[in-house]
Amino acid sequence: MDENQFEGTARDIGGKFQDALGGLTGDTATQAEGKWNQAAGKAQKTFGDAAEEIRETVKNTPLTALAIVGIIGLTLGFLARR
Repeated sequence: MDENQFEGTARDIGGKFQDALGGLTGDTATQAEGKWNQAAGKAQKTFGDAAEEIRETVKNTPLTALAIVGIIGLTLGFLARR
């Protein structure tokens, strides 16, 4: 499991707790912060999922990954030259 997946899940759960606590106490600032933390946690988990997928792809097909990186490098070099 990627570190971002773990931290994102933890932040999402903490945000749900904050949201619920803010709803019970009527504190809209805590509730809004909880919703923000939920969204940030989900985004961080999604980033971790993508990083894990890329790692697995590179591990399983290293030549394809190397070719893609080479093409990206050549394209960036060509664009930087202009």
